[in-house]
Amino acid sequence: MRASARVPIPYSVTHSPGIGEAADEQHPSLHPTAAAGDALPAVGMKIVAALGGNAFLGRGEPTTVETQRYNVRRVARALAALAREHTLIVTHGNGPQVGLLALQAAEVQQAPYPLDVLGAETEGMIGYLLEQELGNALATRNIATVLTRTEVRTDDPAFAKPGKFIGPAYTQQQAERIAASHGWNIAADGQCWRRVVPAPQPIDIVEFGAIDYLVHGGFLVICAGGGGIPVRRAANGVLEGVECVIDKDLVAEMLARRVGADCLLLLTDVPGVFDGWGGSQARRIRAAHPDELARFEFPKRSMGPKVEAARRFASLSGGRAYIGALEHAQDIVTGKAGTCVTTDISGLILE
Repeated sequence: MRASARVPIPYSVTHSPGIGEAADEQHPSLHPTAAAGDALPAVGMKIVAALGGNAFLGRGEPTTVETQRYNVRRVARALAALAREHTLIVTHGNGPQVGLLALQAAEVQQAPYPLDVLGAETEGMIGYLLEQELGNALATRNIATVLTRTEVRTDDPAFAKPGKFIGPAYTQQQAERIAASHGWNIAADGQCWRRVVPAPQPIDIVEFGAIDYLVHGGFLVICAGGGGIPVRRAANGVLEGVECVIDKDLVAEMLARRVGADCLLLLTDVPGVFDGWGGSQARRIRAAHPDELARFEFPKRSMGPKVEAARRFASLSGGRAYIGALEHAQDIVTGKAGTCVTTDISGLILE
């Protein structure tokens, strides 16, 4: 039996147990067993870590596999440090990769594959790269990537308002030329321009049973990449692919609750959530009650979904959600960096 070991927040607050505190229910007759000598330690907390797609292909970087391999090694070092002490489930973004594959097809005058197929391709590609580097860093073979489908509603209003960034960054002139050529929607992303597509709300993780099976068996599982392969239920009841992407942070939150995680770790390229971000008086929010964060307005295409996912997880599960920079991952889960969203405090604590 594995008992969770939640790390106290290093502030003067009252701690109350969360959903992940109890020992996990084990089913030895139903779950796989890790190979001798390869098993990862079933100690510490159960953590769902969500990586942004830019962790593998940053803004302005060459869109080569060598670039992505280099970045994945950096990611693997940060995640391996967590996996040595905790049970880890990894999910990731794929926006730059999906857009790149669609663009490559268009450049050779081939009709781009639909986004569900491109999502499956990138889940396999990124999953392989992560498996390879994490396996090397941890000296284990017990890492598995699960091609994961995520169901959405056919009538989700997001289909009428494309707003999720995918693909590489362009200048405005480049983006307008490409959009006119391929019939894409585009929008400004900071100083750059990128393609935007619908991003409906997730309602179910189709492969959750397989994911849970592997986690209980001692495997480090990589799953729901890019929010999962988008599918919807047709009028006849069967699942079919759909042309959209799903926010990976919201799917990570759903996954974390269903798997009974102690914490949801949302890793990005900024040190945390800030009050007054971009201004001279900006201050990092060290910890906040989920209701307190509802008073703030965050960018809908960047920090907004992360804060929403963190608020949902903390409110619905009683566990803790953390937002912060990838390179600070270990310090984030011990409360030394990033932003902690928890019902264990009232109000918020600023740096």
